[in-house]
Amino acid sequence: MPRLPGNRELVDAAGRVLHSLREINALSPEERERYYADILPPRLYAHLGISPRTLCGADGLKRVRVIAPEGIGLARIEVRAHPADPDTVFFLELADTQYGQMELSFCIIADHEADRYDVDRDSEGRDNCFATRGRNIPEELRAMAAGLFPNQTRRGLHLFGEFFPRFERFVDSLGMEMIVAEPLTYDNAIRYEKYGFDYITGKRLMLEIDREFRPGGVLFGRLDGSNPFRMPGAERTVRGRSWAIHDGIMDEPWDEVRIYKTVGEDARINTFPDRIDEGGKR
Repeated sequence: MPRLPGNRELVDAAGRVLHSLREINALSPEERERYYADILPPRLYAHLGISPRTLCGADGLKRVRVIAPEGIGLARIEVRAHPADPDTVFFLELADTQYGQMELSFCIIADHEADRYDVDRDSEGRDNCFATRGRNIPEELRAMAAGLFPNQTRRGLHLFGEFFPRFERFVDSLGMEMIVAEPLTYDNAIRYEKYGFDYITGKRLMLEIDREFRPGGVLFGRLDGSNPFRMPGAERTVRGRSWAIHDGIMDEPWDEVRIYKTVGEDARINTFPDRIDEGGKR
């Protein structure tokens, strides 16, 4: 049963209660598309001039693509300013877990009108898989100078705060009690803390990072100006720390950080209490 006040169970057209993405994906394409499209924040539709009913722009071309294969508990929502655009404005990937939870695998919200920084491509223009297959240093320097975070190709639309409550209500309507995720960067982990997440694994690492970036700490000492990603003062902001970690300033790689949120509850975790807010929202 739903835990959030005023929320209802998700039921299909025949009145059957739905409990998972797999069950939604077994519905007709039109019905499952409607359920998934309802997760999108209204301001995204308005910003792109998309009809929430038809999912099309004024030209009649579809802007919202829902990929939800029948037989598996996986869904992807892609929203583009124009169908031919190579980049999405909104990208969401979800999955059922074997424990009856919802996995928030990816959520990217980008301003398609903003400058693009090719941090996601190598020098040959190939996808570098979040810099795991090599970094594009010149583009990373440009992105950092523009106030972006690691792996961010464009500035955001500041819509995650509107998206997440809708997503949480969607999860709740399926009777699920927990959302799990794997933040790909330090700044993502800090951002999820703001929305009530706690750590399955990685809390020790996050507290250690905070400790070692303080004066006298190992990471603080490595902010020696040896390159633009390791400038003194970077320890004071989430963005500065995140770029330094992305640059490999730690002895161990950024890995094995898993987080969770119990629906309707705020874990009130803050592993960087003294940070300076740069206003760098995604």
